[in-house]
Amino acid sequence: MRDVAALAQVSIGTVSNVLNNPDRVLPSTRERVEKAIAQLGWVPNQQAQQLRAGRGRTIGLAVMDVTNPFFADLLRSAQDVLFDNGFHATIGDADNNPQRQETILRTFLEQRVRGVILGPIGAQPDEVGELTKARIATVLVDRVAESVQCCTVGVDDHAGGRLAVDHLVETGHRRIAFAGGPISLKQVQDRLDGSKQAALEGDAELLVIAVPELDIAAGRQAADELVLMAPETRPTGVFCANDLVAIGLLQGLMAQGLSVPDDVAIVGYDNIDFAAAAAVPLSSIAQPRTDLGRTAANLLMAELADAEAGVAHAHQSVRFTPNLVVRESSAPRR
Repeated sequence: MRDVAALAQVSIGTVSNVLNNPDRVLPSTRERVEKAIAQLGWVPNQQAQQLRAGRGRTIGLAVMDVTNPFFADLLRSAQDVLFDNGFHATIGDADNNPQRQETILRTFLEQRVRGVILGPIGAQPDEVGELTKARIATVLVDRVAESVQCCTVGVDDHAGGRLAVDHLVETGHRRIAFAGGPISLKQVQDRLDGSKQAALEGDAELLVIAVPELDIAAGRQAADELVLMAPETRPTGVFCANDLVAIGLLQGLMAQGLSVPDDVAIVGYDNIDFAAAAAVPLSSIAQPRTDLGRTAANLLMAELADAEAGVAHAHQSVRFTPNLVVRESSAPRR
C-alpha cells in the first residue's frame, strides 16, 4: 500500500478508501490509484484484511477420500451453498489416514478458518473440541451422533445394511457375504451390524470378507477369495460396503468366469453414478449425498449467523434414511 501511495502521490488512507470505500474518493484520484495498483501488479491480501476484522470468509472442508465419487458429490453440493453465501472453501483430503486428518484439522485451526465441515475417520477427533473452543463453527457430515460440541448430518447405515441383506434374502439367497473394510470405520461397522441382523432374521448365513480399503482394488481382492471357495459353499449373494468395492467385485468375478447375478448377486452402497453404468448395472443402497452436503453447509451457515447475532446456537443431529435401488446385479436367481 505504501508503494501504491507513493507512485500515485496520495496517502495510504486514500489507497485504503479506493479499495474499501471508493465512493469517498474523487474519480480522478481513484483512477490514479487504480493505475498505480495495475502498474505495480499489487493484489490486496483480502484474507489478512478479513482476519484482522475477525470476519474470515474461508470454510475448511475435510473428508476421508476425495477420489470416492460419494464424497466428491457431497463436497460439491456443500460448496454450492457456501458460494451462494459469500464463502469459499479450502479442501483437505485425509486419504483414509487419521494422522493426515489430524494435520488437516490443525492447519484449519492455525489458519483460523471461519468454519469446518468434516467427514471424520473413526471416532470424533480431539481436534473438533479444539476447533469449537477457538469458536470455529464445526459440522460433522456422514456421521449421525448426538454431540454437545457440534451439529452432525448422516444416514442410518444400520438400516441400509438391513435393506441390502433383506433384499438378497427375499430374492432367494441363504449364503450371503459382506465385503468391506476397514471394519473400524463406523459407517462400515454400522452397515455390517445391519447386515447381521437381517441375516439372522432371514435365516441366512453371513460370511464377512474384510478388505483393507473401500476401493475397486479391494473388491477385486474379495472376488479372489470368493472364486477359491467350493461352489457348494460359496456365497450366492454379496453385499458390499460401498459401490467401489462392488464394482471391483463385479470386475473380478466376471474376469474369472463367474456370472452376475446367476452365480453371485451383488448389492453395493452409495448409488454413485458409476453403479448404473457398470457392465452389469449394480443394485445399490442410495444415500442422498447431495442432501448431506447441502444440509451440512446450511447448518454451518445457521451457526455462523447465530454467532453474528450473538444468539446461542442449538446443535442438531440430522439423520437421513437410505433406500434400495434394484438393478440387474441382484435380479432373482434363475
